[in-house]
Amino acid sequence: MQPGEHFGYDVAGKVATITLDRPERKNPLTFGAYAALRDLFRGLAADAAVKAVVITGAGGNFCSGGDVFEIIAPLTEMKMPELLAFTRMTGEVVKAMRLCPQPVIAAVEGVCAGAGAILAMASDLRYASPDARVAFLFTRVGLAGCDMGACAMLPRIVGQGRAAELLFTGRAITGEEGAHWGFFNALRPHGDVLAHAQAMAAQLADGPTFAHGMTKTMLHREWSMDLDTAIEAEAQAQAICMATGDFRRAFEAFAARQKPAFQGN
Repeated sequence: MQPGEHFGYDVAGKVATITLDRPERKNPLTFGAYAALRDLFRGLAADAAVKAVVITGAGGNFCSGGDVFEIIAPLTEMKMPELLAFTRMTGEVVKAMRLCPQPVIAAVEGVCAGAGAILAMASDLRYASPDARVAFLFTRVGLAGCDMGACAMLPRIVGQGRAAELLFTGRAITGEEGAHWGFFNALRPHGDVLAHAQAMAAQLADGPTFAHGMTKTMLHREWSMDLDTAIEAEAQAQAICMATGDFRRAFEAFAARQKPAFQGN
């Protein structure tokens, strides 16, 4: 898979790392970058070699959101059909992140704002340094907080009241506040976040990756299910996992008092 506009893509072992790479401007996104990220995550669904993904930013910042001059300025001149095509395209990035089977881990330092905050939110796990600053600042530029799925996903991560505060005010939360609220899974010292995220990704990549994909799928699908439907869906999903080789490998390793060597099938 090729890197997109203004971001790099590297694979080490079974872990892919996406690095947003415009450090001189705190890694903003362009029209091309959105489209390339959408296509990359769509392609990961068919990439059997990659078992986990890390997304990070270069130069001590994660992402400052949509580029003011390369995205926001042109948007002010567009008509409704073009605007709707753009907002739908950005939403497709989140859909692709949620639908790819690999766990996606965000490694966040410094600025994480606007669409950058959305990329972190759409990841499965998030690790940050104390200096991280997360802001869903759409209201600061005269837009609603309902961007790229924020009104659906953020309340499920931090709670309805906290999500409402962030989306109405656009204020930034620190790494420590984000960890306290549950937005971040854990904090790591500045400079150690990426290595920690990659180590977690490698750990997941060495695990039962078919089952991890099923967990991610069910976490996504069960948002719209009632409890009875969810229990039945999980019964079917778990039965499928019980038919995999990894399930048998785990049993045989346990019986032999060994560590299972999962193969993702």
